[in-house]
Amino acid sequence: MPTPTLNLSSPYHKIFQIAPNYSKLKVFGCLCYPWLKPYTSHKLEPRSKPCVFLGYSLTQSAYYCLDPSTSRIYVSRHVKFVESQFPYSSLSGPPSTHHPNPIATWIPAPIPIPSPSSQPPLTMPSEAIVPQPLSAAPTPTLVQIPSSNTNQPSRSHQPSLPPLTISTPSPQIPTSPTNPPDPHPLPTHSMTTRAKNHIRKPITKMNLHTQLSKSNNLEPTTVSAALKDPKWRKAMSDECDALVQNGTWELVPPDPTQNIVGCKWVFRIKRNSDGSIDRFKARLVAKGFHQRPGVDYLDTFSPVVKPTTVRVVLSLAVSRGWSLRQLDVNNAFLQGHLSERVYMQQPPGFVDQDHPSYVCKLRKAIYGLKQAPRAWYHELRTFLLDYGFQNSYVDTSLFVLTVAGQSMYILVYVDDLIITGVHTKMIDSFVAVLANRFSIKDLGQLSYFLGVEVVPNQQGILLSQRRYILDILARTHMTDAKPVLTPIPTSPPLLKSGTALHDPTEYRTIVGSLQYLLITRPDLAFAVNKLSQYMHTPTTDHWNFVKRLLRYLCGTINEGLQIHRQSPLNLHAYSDADWAGDKNDFSSTSAYVIYLGRNPVSWSSKKQQTVARSSTEAEYRSVANAAAELNWLCYLLTDLRVRLPCCPVIYCDNVGATQLCSNPVFHSRMKHVAVDFHFIRDQVQNGVLRVAHVSSADQLADALTKPLHRARFLDLKSKIGLLSRAPS
Repeated sequence: MPTPTLNLSSPYHKIFQIAPNYSKLKVFGCLCYPWLKPYTSHKLEPRSKPCVFLGYSLTQSAYYCLDPSTSRIYVSRHVKFVESQFPYSSLSGPPSTHHPNPIATWIPAPIPIPSPSSQPPLTMPSEAIVPQPLSAAPTPTLVQIPSSNTNQPSRSHQPSLPPLTISTPSPQIPTSPTNPPDPHPLPTHSMTTRAKNHIRKPITKMNLHTQLSKSNNLEPTTVSAALKDPKWRKAMSDECDALVQNGTWELVPPDPTQNIVGCKWVFRIKRNSDGSIDRFKARLVAKGFHQRPGVDYLDTFSPVVKPTTVRVVLSLAVSRGWSLRQLDVNNAFLQGHLSERVYMQQPPGFVDQDHPSYVCKLRKAIYGLKQAPRAWYHELRTFLLDYGFQNSYVDTSLFVLTVAGQSMYILVYVDDLIITGVHTKMIDSFVAVLANRFSIKDLGQLSYFLGVEVVPNQQGILLSQRRYILDILARTHMTDAKPVLTPIPTSPPLLKSGTALHDPTEYRTIVGSLQYLLITRPDLAFAVNKLSQYMHTPTTDHWNFVKRLLRYLCGTINEGLQIHRQSPLNLHAYSDADWAGDKNDFSSTSAYVIYLGRNPVSWSSKKQQTVARSSTEAEYRSVANAAAELNWLCYLLTDLRVRLPCCPVIYCDNVGATQLCSNPVFHSRMKHVAVDFHFIRDQVQNGVLRVAHVSSADQLADALTKPLHRARFLDLKSKIGLLSRAPS
């Protein structure tokens, strides 16, 4: 803005020698018409509707526009503004006046054509918009929008407009004057203060602050902004107090020969499973990318339990009637001791006033250091082994304790722990000892773990990622999309050729986010695997397939993986392959679904690395992959002290592959198959597993190998083990 110090010039003008562009500054609260094509799911829906201008997006070059009829906020770059009309100006009145609900009463007034005697000749705009009708008003007719560009000032010479009232006549066509606009237009509306207007607190549905806060995530991006907010300032103080009490560092004078690692604050809002705010979390993290390998760190490792292990343990606990308990270790990474010398800058905003130039010599690990997860795991593992636990060899994040024939399991995912066992007193005793060693938060019964909701029902528990799906749909503006019943169409096939996307970032982001849904959604395995094959150069056709998959998620938000309470302890798998199903290189797709009793615990859909010469070869490779996973699961169950009543069974619908697994006969058509695939013969001959034939109609893995028609897909999906929870 111009200042007297610079002779009524702006700093921008002095630096760049050009006048700043104020064309994007619009009047707050004015009438606007955003372009809604990204939000519409059908071509016959209106391309715009009357909204209220709220402000500017902080993350993109776009405007916030509120739809008064639905209380929805649209984010759009292309907006037409009518800065002389204010939809909420009709709420002014004496203090005792009851203000009506603007959602139910406000409809944009028709814009009349000024008389020819008082205005110059007018021109017709080019585009018509159909606003959505409201229940309290007659169906409006076509409304013409001024064809002014959003990049130009819209407060030019315009006819005087009447106040916004409910009107039934057909709107007239507004036009723009042919005279050139004033280069320095003035606002045409009068200044009205809150006291004069008697603005009252809006109703809950119109709580704009809450909606805008959700769209901006309520998370500060700078330290200065966080320090101005009492909630975030308290979170930062709590984090620093915990670091000091833990003896994480000591202040020492800097040395020019030292490598000083930077640090920064990370702000996150911890939410409950229903989306409500749990707490405000501020975390001081080191900039690990400043570390030098071999000097500041040696080895790296993070304790992350495998999703298959989680499903197996949950299946065992539910079938045996064990309780599931969840713990969270506070400041877990700060518990690990460092063997290397690491120096870090003082925390921003909390610099020691007596020694502002000193640096922090780290005694213990801190978040962000490359060796921090490994140091924490070493501390936790040492404690658990001293207590009597045994570490699993097949999954290092699983610990098993056996006392007098009674077992207790612990699953570790960084600083989150799941504990289950036969006796509740046994668990309580261990939690008390653990609380004396580490600072923990007892979250009670398992209900929400790593984005997965654990919902109890009559059959057992349902694993759902409903909130995660809603986040993906909201981020892609597909919440109101029209649902479909299958994740991927049977035709046309996905091909590499096509028009490349100008910016593939969004495609890669969404497909990468969909990968995490495979924890509880085997019905998405083939579609996500197929779309992941085009991450390098996605095309517009691939993007359309992604949007279809999102439409499928719209209709299956409440579906999840059912873990049954009454389930036997036997392993069996379904293995299938789609021979030469890929039309790009004629590769085959292998898939399997493995069950522990009635509960699916492992599944996979993967493209084979080499081209198979026959369907038997493709099926044989798929059976070998399933056998390898079954072999690993047998070792896992052994570590869990579980004995299987019989050997695992693999069901295959190809007769040739089934016989090839059982009979070690030389076949000329199979002599080129890699030797590692033949290990399944040894497994069968040694009685480790058995391969049986199943009809194609009962092959459950068929849904993970290729696109299926609606009836077939829905039938297999229900048989695999997906159920729908009651909508919340």
